[in-house]
Amino acid sequence: MVDKKSAVTKEDVLNPTTAAEKLTKNKTKDQQDELSEEDQKLVSELEMIVERLKESSTEIHHSALETLSNVIRSTTGSMTSVPKPLKYMKVHYETLTGLYDSWSDEKNKKFLASILSLLGMAYDRESKRDCLKYRLLAGYENGAVSEWGHEYVRHIAMELGAEYSEKVDEDNKDASTEQLLKVAQEVIPFFLQHNAEADAVDLLVELERHELIADYVSKETFERVCLYMISCSPLLPPPADLGFLETARAIYRKFGKPSQCLPLSIRLGQSDMIKEDWESCSTRVEKAQLAFIMARQQVHMPELIDEDDDELLACMNNSNLSKSYLNLARDLELLDPKSPEDIYKTHLENTNMDAALDSARHNLASTFVNAFVNAGYGTDKLMTATADGNEWIYKNKDLGMLSAAASLGMIMLWDVEVGLNQIDKYLYTDDNSIKSGAILAIGMLTSSVHDETDSAKALLSDYITEESNPAIVKLAAISGIGMAYAGTNREDIVDILLPIISDTEITIDLSSIAALSAGLVCIGSGNSDVSTVILQAMMERMDSELNHKYARFMALGLALLYLGSQGTYDAILETLKAITHPISKQASVLIQVCAFAGSGNVLEIQKMLHMCAEHLGDKEDQLPQAFAVLGVGLIAMGESVGAEMTLRTFDHLMHYGEPYVRRSVPLAIALVCASNPLVGVLDTLNKFSHDNDKAVATSAIFAMGVVGAGTNNARLAQLLRQLAVYYHRDADMLFVVRIAQGLLHMGKGTMSVNPYHHDRSLLSHTALAGLLIPLVAMINAEKLIVTDSHFLLYYLVRAMYPRFLITFDEDLKSVSASVRVGQAVDAVGQVGRPKTITGFQTHETPVLLAHSERAELATDKYIPLTNVLEGFVILKKNPDYQDDDDAN
Repeated sequence: MVDKKSAVTKEDVLNPTTAAEKLTKNKTKDQQDELSEEDQKLVSELEMIVERLKESSTEIHHSALETLSNVIRSTTGSMTSVPKPLKYMKVHYETLTGLYDSWSDEKNKKFLASILSLLGMAYDRESKRDCLKYRLLAGYENGAVSEWGHEYVRHIAMELGAEYSEKVDEDNKDASTEQLLKVAQEVIPFFLQHNAEADAVDLLVELERHELIADYVSKETFERVCLYMISCSPLLPPPADLGFLETARAIYRKFGKPSQCLPLSIRLGQSDMIKEDWESCSTRVEKAQLAFIMARQQVHMPELIDEDDDELLACMNNSNLSKSYLNLARDLELLDPKSPEDIYKTHLENTNMDAALDSARHNLASTFVNAFVNAGYGTDKLMTATADGNEWIYKNKDLGMLSAAASLGMIMLWDVEVGLNQIDKYLYTDDNSIKSGAILAIGMLTSSVHDETDSAKALLSDYITEESNPAIVKLAAISGIGMAYAGTNREDIVDILLPIISDTEITIDLSSIAALSAGLVCIGSGNSDVSTVILQAMMERMDSELNHKYARFMALGLALLYLGSQGTYDAILETLKAITHPISKQASVLIQVCAFAGSGNVLEIQKMLHMCAEHLGDKEDQLPQAFAVLGVGLIAMGESVGAEMTLRTFDHLMHYGEPYVRRSVPLAIALVCASNPLVGVLDTLNKFSHDNDKAVATSAIFAMGVVGAGTNNARLAQLLRQLAVYYHRDADMLFVVRIAQGLLHMGKGTMSVNPYHHDRSLLSHTALAGLLIPLVAMINAEKLIVTDSHFLLYYLVRAMYPRFLITFDEDLKSVSASVRVGQAVDAVGQVGRPKTITGFQTHETPVLLAHSERAELATDKYIPLTNVLEGFVILKKNPDYQDDDDAN
């Protein structure tokens, strides 16, 4: 009995081999099988039906076809076994196809063609696509295409794609492809009605008509279709990736969802689309929500707002960012300032420090730690604790005084009015280092916010244009204006910077930082005027000048112009070939990696890895290889699967790469995992931080700071304390460890430096640049960050942003709402209403969100005006909501 049962199972259950192969066993094997009485009866019935079909009477034909159809439909079987009628009809398939050709009655022929189409799904071994062939002959209108069920429709869809690609390959795009499209248009509504939105989109993609999906979506299906298309976009080659985003945007517009259209318009980089989305808002509150999203992405278009609407303008200018941030700090009881010692916790380090605790290097590290930890709070224990703050500044030396004065800009971050009053007194000092620090502080203070008085330009432009100013003052003013106006693409700011770039009489460091600032201001715009001037400056400078440690920032400034452009830079690369100095190769690599930043483009990653694998001679410039390593992280960071694969690839580079490649790997890891302290990544970086090569260890320690930035990760804090003990005799390494500790506790654990926001769907170009500049400087930390150019760390201010969720009511007044915060779950393509978060906790807003967390409203009391609960979100009351108390 057992043997017989197992024999039946072996015959019926499908293995990885296809159903078609199972059904085409030779006849003798079938005859040898012992059929049950029930099966024998079915075989006899099928044979009788076929015999009746062979007769000449058309009336008998019709009744026989009806019977055959009913037999097939009434068969029950498991999901993994072949239906019995299909199994036993195999021997009659050729007979039935012959009968079809010989019949003349159209009605019966169509009926038979429909059955042959189903049988063709199982028996089509030679890819003749009989299933589709007979479906076309049987007719496909009025729902006929779905008469045999879901699996049959999926098979039709598969054959449609194969048939279409074959016809395209033959250059045979005639009326026949139009017929295929008509069949697809019958299939798609069926898919959408049966929770198979992904199949519907995939079919249209195979037919190269994905934009048609917009005509078939309904109020119930459009969200899932758009979610699938947006998720697929990073995996498609250009220009199909942008085509998907455009289609998703068109669907959102059709259903009146401007807050979902706007992020797609921003990703597409189309200002006219952003204007369309703004104008499609039916209420002022919706416009306010769009203004919040635009402010977070640094898209500043005040021309969209009515002249007298100051409240909306304040939303777009981010004017209330400081106020909201301090309210959050008050709710979380974080307003008390922290000293660097609170961060170092030297009492836990159990070591006798030989270095004098009051040394200038130690004080410089404390300056940065103090600035990062108290960023945005307006108070600290070093700079603002005493009336004038001079005491701490004078505990630093030379350029350390610049960084100390500049730290005031980070402490007062986003609070322009109060900050300028605090900084003002340092602008009139005779010490140029302190004055320069105050100038740089103004640039930091106004980054990410726009004030109507344009104070940064008013205060900084004179310091740049005044001939008599010392170089250090000019350098600080140029850096500051770049930070303040990053991403604005303002011509008046560019006009101030261009003469500095092109002036060959001044030192290369000023020109390079001016090029970097111009690149920041016009980031991603491909501004031809700026690129021409930077290229001209590179050509006119002597080789000895281009060897300067700052020259790389000229190349980076040029590359930032093409950030995210995915092309349009070919002419620039050709022009760079005319420059014989190695800086041309550096610029070429940087332009290519910046152009594809966050795109996940596999071909570009392969190109960069190929460059990393080259073994260069001692005299060859190794910076291009270092930039290529950063480029791998930069390109892969926007796509989760690619980012994971990249982390594995970096392991190989550490084993086999050149010294410059190895020192760049930790920095590339930091780019991929900024403010996202994954356990595996922390372990890897901790291993690298004890490397024999001091440059690798320095990069790894700084990378640990970036990976944990603003998270207060306890495990990472412990690792950094251990490193402080390990390197306590090495002043340079200890300095970097302290910087990493400051980054870890940035904003007392309320900030992020990850350039992705809006549920990791939008890449902030200015934030990415703010992260990239210090990382590029860290490649040669011994020449830049660790010596006299530590102020470059302040560029991180462009990447720093609170990771909060703050809710407002329709009057833009802060309101507390109950939200669930948990780990984000990928719900793309799942049936029904799947949970989008897991392991959640319920909190009252405002709340903090970690990198991989997502929030959703816990009750139906409010309706959010955006589908992504992050940053500033406006809630409107749900008119249908009934409180439990009211209901009782």
